[in-house]
Amino acid sequence: MSTVDLHIHSTASDGKFTPEEIVRQAAQLGLKYIALADHDSVDGIVPALQAAKTFPRLKVFPCVEVSTDVPHSEVHILGYFIDYTDQDLKVTLERFRNSRQTRAQKMIEKLADQGIYLKWARVKEIAGSGSVGRPHIAQAMLEKGYINSIREAFLKYIGRDGPAYVEREKMTPAEAVGLVLRVRGLPVLAHPLATDGAEAWITELKPAGLVGIEAYCNNYTTEDINYLLSLAQKYDLVPSGGSDFHGLGAEFEAPLGGVNVPIESAERLIALAKERTLKLV
Repeated sequence: MSTVDLHIHSTASDGKFTPEEIVRQAAQLGLKYIALADHDSVDGIVPALQAAKTFPRLKVFPCVEVSTDVPHSEVHILGYFIDYTDQDLKVTLERFRNSRQTRAQKMIEKLADQGIYLKWARVKEIAGSGSVGRPHIAQAMLEKGYINSIREAFLKYIGRDGPAYVEREKMTPAEAVGLVLRVRGLPVLAHPLATDGAEAWITELKPAGLVGIEAYCNNYTTEDINYLLSLAQKYDLVPSGGSDFHGLGAEFEAPLGGVNVPIESAERLIALAKERTLKLV
């Protein structure tokens, strides 16, 4: 079990647990550094920071994961130590969250064409106060017995190549890096092997202000990690990482703290934030 997990989702987006529950679980597991990185939302940061006051040995990094659009794929940018109170940021993220809701409704319509009938009200209920995401649709499908696992929903229906997949409004990766920089954050490329051409994206985004890449992710092999570490060294980037935890279960993802991220990753991000005089909490 690692003591560092810099990629975690809560009910503020498409995670199962509230920010307070995430903090409590992380503290119980003995984690020292975590980052709440909800999709296109900063709503969970204040509750997480408040909860962390009870656990002085645990440090919470304010973060957001911004979804971006590229041909036939997605590139996600993590923004560490952002000014989560910035009003322009909140307006921008709200617009993208609204696009998630429209997208989810269209996916439910497409699922009906496949003989899978879900109620929008129930999907919203599963999502709670967070923005609706594909995991919530998958949970509704599982609940009604249309699938046997969350993974099956993505593989057969709502994954990028699935019959019920719907695109949504996004920005480009370079625009996302720029957004993070404008709100005084550190932009890091999330799960870089999830799309083709990791090095090509790095060479494009490094001049735009990229400062790090996730080298430690769920299911990355030693060969994968070594390759990404070599890219981090080549382009002077901080190698970061985390579980990408949503609370969906072991068959779908790593547990909280389940990816072995070196403590140096957190310490290097902190050092860079201090160098740039960023607000750490």
